[in-house]
Amino acid sequence: MRTAVLIEPHQFELQDRPRPSPGPDEVLVAVGEVGICGSDVHYYEHGRIGDIVVEDPLVLGHESAGTVIDTGENVATLEPGDRVALEPGVPCRRCSHCTGGDYHLCADVRFMATPPHDGSFAEYVSWPEDFAYKLPTTVSTTEGALCEPLSVGIHACRRGNVGTGDTVLVTGAGPIGLMILEAARATGATDIILTDVVEEKLAFARERGADLAVNVAEADLEAAVDQYTDGVGVDVVVEASGAASSIRSTLDAVKRGGTVVLVGLANEATVPFDVLDIIDNELDVLGSFRYKNTYPAAIDLLADGVVDVEGIVEFESTLADIDDAFQRAMDPSVVKGMITIDR
Repeated sequence: MRTAVLIEPHQFELQDRPRPSPGPDEVLVAVGEVGICGSDVHYYEHGRIGDIVVEDPLVLGHESAGTVIDTGENVATLEPGDRVALEPGVPCRRCSHCTGGDYHLCADVRFMATPPHDGSFAEYVSWPEDFAYKLPTTVSTTEGALCEPLSVGIHACRRGNVGTGDTVLVTGAGPIGLMILEAARATGATDIILTDVVEEKLAFARERGADLAVNVAEADLEAAVDQYTDGVGVDVVVEASGAASSIRSTLDAVKRGGTVVLVGLANEATVPFDVLDIIDNELDVLGSFRYKNTYPAAIDLLADGVVDVEGIVEFESTLADIDDAFQRAMDPSVVKGMITIDR
């Protein structure tokens, strides 16, 4: 089978590898579509993310969906021909986090496209039945692949307890920020503010229903939020950019007694916070790591037409043109690219 293997920064190599066989509890999936995630681009550009270094050739890609073509002997819920979305993290299922329901916090998660585990820029992937979710006929495989970033948005909104009538600020109008917008709206938020420093992304956010879009390179965020909320502040801030300045600004925008959810990964591990501000305003400051138990909800939202994920895709490319696709994805104004695995 063909695979696109990152052999060094800025260079993929198309390799022919043996097609995997499903284990007893696995399904063999002919991969259809794979989203290009920001983490994929970071590995492509730098060969590392923080302390995680690509030391050996690595298959990237973890936002994927396709069609089951074979099943292991113990598989009971899926059969050849079923189209599935693949949740890319498989936990140990034995530790206290897994048995307690927080499997996303498992220290032994095998996550696609995170060294040393290969991802899904390949024609075929064998994956556990439990983490392959059947798609209804009304949900495309492109939408199935984008259940992954949508899941990040759903989990972040669950962490922030976003509810009916809430005003939510999302800092960062990239794919994750836009998926948080979708999830927050589906949860009942009535006013959603997005920020970014790229005007094209802000215009796109407005088109997708942001009630206010603020270019924080040109405008003061606290003043904009004060004006929009009559000086009260927002109920929930979800920080999705990872920019230190945006992280610091969350405390200036949230109301007293409000909630800040941190999703974006900063370049520096330490970002100063005003602790007295957190205490005096009794703020809840929460981290949001990946997701858990979100794929069924994501698929239901898509099937009911409540959210739009395909609308963020700006271009599609093929496995053979993956280098060009990643070069295009590096453009700060580009929101989302997809790779179609043609056969």
